[in-house]
Amino acid sequence: MADPDYTDDLRLAHLLADDADSLTQARFRALDLHVMSKPDLTPVTDADQAVEESIRRTLSRARSRDAVTGEEQGTSGHSQRRWIIDPIDGTKNFVRGVPVWATLISLAVDDEVVLGVVSAPALQRRWWASAGQGAWTGRSLMKAAECRVSDVRRLEDASFSYSSISGWEDRGLGEDVLALMRRVWRTRAYGDFWSYMLLAEGAVDVAAEPELEVYDMAALDIIVREAGGRFTSLDGRDGPWGGNALASNGHLHEAALSFLGSVTGTDDDPDWPRTGPGSVSDLRSHRHRLSDEGSDGGDRDQ
Repeated sequence: MADPDYTDDLRLAHLLADDADSLTQARFRALDLHVMSKPDLTPVTDADQAVEESIRRTLSRARSRDAVTGEEQGTSGHSQRRWIIDPIDGTKNFVRGVPVWATLISLAVDDEVVLGVVSAPALQRRWWASAGQGAWTGRSLMKAAECRVSDVRRLEDASFSYSSISGWEDRGLGEDVLALMRRVWRTRAYGDFWSYMLLAEGAVDVAAEPELEVYDMAALDIIVREAGGRFTSLDGRDGPWGGNALASNGHLHEAALSFLGSVTGTDDDPDWPRTGPGSVSDLRSHRHRLSDEGSDGGDRDQ
């Protein structure tokens, strides 16, 4: 049986992105941009709302039987096919005039993401992928270059991108992410969608965030995977459904999980993988040894 062909859906996603770009560019740095605070205290602008309404309106005509999940209006419809929309990923950047923001559009079929488009018009960049067809970047379907993840195989040679330290600290993972940052070659907070698109292009080797929604991740997931990488939650589950994200070139995934994965309570677990000097497990056992030496009257400096 032939694999499903999502070419028409991908073309539609590009058209949706074209319309979104027109709306967001018109409102970017607008003096009358209307910014509101949502119940979770994150910002939302009139541009976010206009983009999602526009996409939903087009989908209601072009794919009337499909369900839609969006950041601003939740989920509508019931179908094995579900469009997942983040009208502006990086709204805080958008509000402050920072050009790193994008519209994320994806389609999931039976809870597997089968296509994704990430459009960042202020950067003049767009990325996309569909199942089995690779990941691409360019100005259009006809003018594109294929994306491939890096071949870096050691954390000591890796570039790690994240969004903020405070998000990890708020979830009790500040020490863990700092341990990883000390281990890798380079760290940069490119943030939001850009971390993952740079990973798909091979410019970054590991990217992670401690708390995300599915609309933040779905389009990123398939682009990373089709570029040859891996996208999971912090507990190692594949896909964008786990509430957080770890993406890598594949070679470094287990090593990164040993730092950022579900490490709470694993110190005494014989099945928990120890990955050698520099890992969270190694650092914690070292601290336990120092503590034991101190309580036994060891030769520690006072």
